[in-house]
Order: sequence, then structure tokens, then C-alpha cells
Amino acid sequence: MALPAKPADWFDRIGGVNALPVLLMIIALPLVGSTSTWVTLTVAGLAMGMMIFLMASGLSLVFGLMDVLNFGHSAFISFGAFIGASVLAALAAWVGADSAILNFLALFAAIGAATTFGLIAGLFFERVIIKPVYGDHLRQILITIGALIVSEQIVLAIWGGNPVAVPRPAILDGSWIIGDIAIEIYRIFAFFLGLAVFIALKLVLNRTRLGLLIRAGVENREMVEALGFKIERVFVLVFMVGSALAAMGGAMWGGYQGLITGALGGEVMILVFIVVIIGGLGSIEGSLLGALLVGLLGNYVAFIFPKLSLASNMLLMMAILLWRPWGLRPALKR
Repeated sequence: MALPAKPADWFDRIGGVNALPVLLMIIALPLVGSTSTWVTLTVAGLAMGMMIFLMASGLSLVFGLMDVLNFGHSAFISFGAFIGASVLAALAAWVGADSAILNFLALFAAIGAATTFGLIAGLFFERVIIKPVYGDHLRQILITIGALIVSEQIVLAIWGGNPVAVPRPAILDGSWIIGDIAIEIYRIFAFFLGLAVFIALKLVLNRTRLGLLIRAGVENREMVEALGFKIERVFVLVFMVGSALAAMGGAMWGGYQGLITGALGGEVMILVFIVVIIGGLGSIEGSLLGALLVGLLGNYVAFIFPKLSLASNMLLMMAILLWRPWGLRPALKR
């Protein structure tokens, strides 16, 4: 006689933690009531989650793999948003043109400029600010917070304290109307961009020699160096990529918001830290799961229980950490 399945067995059969975003969608449907509203909220939540993933994945890699507490991560988000907005403003003729090619050229120029800045600034930040405090978490916190304050003042000096409008390319402006459902085109693009970045990171970390070196360096740095590999250079590259992803996410977030201020990085950073914690340190899959849960829950709660919207993500983090103290999909447990 077969024994009844345990609750854990049933949960694993439907996908385990990977099924949490889908379960959240199913639970939200009857609470929202209207199918068209539910679809709109779900698409918005998925798009928001993917943009948060872009910013959180970099911090998760740096925090989880390099053991660096970088509180200055939000500076890259802010600079990415403002640089992207400035490029779009400079290419206003392309942004508003009837040509889809010119629209995408302007968009990718903005994203490319922000990402390139993130790479270069990440190299400078790691060499000048982070390198002297490796292994000392207290000094890392103090020096990166100091760098963040300086960066915020640089943003204010360059772009001022007034809100800056972020134009959207004409091809991504507006919505697709399907019956009673309205889906913003920009959100669809943001979702697929985030998905493409996730797939690229997954392939690099799991299917390439570079990814093998990163994972081996985390497990046993001394052994990797004894074999003749310059693991320090690999970790510098990880930091640069993490900074570039933050800047890319900032550029996308700026277009999502429409108006940005110097406080953008600090505001988004709260969500980024929540995602990194509930996803698990050093885990790209965990960052994606955490970001999707944060994006979906934030949109659903803001519609169903508006007064709880500010506390919803904190409650989500508490619930997940009580259930899984190391996060949903941790790469390592420290």
C-alpha cells in the first residue's frame, strides 16, 4: 500500500520554489476579480520584476561570490538612469521618428552608454575603493556608503535636483489593446530584455570556462591560484559586470518611471536588497525568483490592499526567511 505523499513531495512535484511566482498569480486571480485587470497587473509585475532582476543580479554576484558588501551599488543605478535619459534626449529626433530602426538605435544607444559607463565605473570603484577593504565587512560598509554619498552629490551637480523626464522611443510608447486588456509595450520589451540577460548569465556561469573559474574560485581560491589562474582578475570582471547590469537596470527603470530624480538609486536599492536576500546569495536563479515575486506581489497588493503596499515586500522577506533562512536558491551558505 502506497503511503500518502508528504506536503514537501507535492510541492516538489509542481516545481518547488520555482513555482512560487505561478502560485502567486493563481492566488491573486480571484482576489483581483477582473481577468483583464489581473492580466494588466501580472504583465506589469513581471516587467517590474525583470528590471529589478537586472539591478539585483549584479549585487547578488558581487555579494554572494566575492563576499563584498557594496552599499554603493545604487550609485550605478542612478548614473545608468541619468545617462540613459541624457542619450535619449540627445537623440530626440530618432526617439520620436516613425522609423522602428531609428527608435531601436536610440534605445540601444542609451542602454549601451549606461552599460559601458557601468563597466568602466565598476573597474574604478573596485580598484580604488573596494580593493583596500577586501575581507573587512565593517570598512566595506563605511567606505561604500561614503562613496554613495559622493556619487549622489555628483549626480545632483551634473543633472540638478529637479525631476528629469525620460522619453520613450515611439515604437515602445503606448499599449497593445486586446479586448478589455491593455498591455504597455515598454513592459513587454523590459520583460524580454531581462529574460535575455538571465539566459546569458546562466550560460556563462554554467557552460563556459570563465563560469567554471568563477565557481571554483569561490569554493577554493588558493587552489585555483596554485593552478596558475589569476582569480583576482576574474573577480574584478565579476564586479564590472555587476556594476554594468546595475546601470543597465537603471536605464530601463528610468524609462519605466518616466520621471527620475537623484533619489532613484536609493529608492530602488531597498527592493534590490530584498531580492538578493530572499533569492539567496550568489544565485542568478534566486535573484530572478525573488525579483518576480517582489514585482508581482507589489502590483497585486497595491491594487487589492493599497494600505499594505509599502509593507508587502518586507512581509514577503520575513515569510521566506522564516521558511528558508538562506533564501530560495542560495549558491552558497555563509
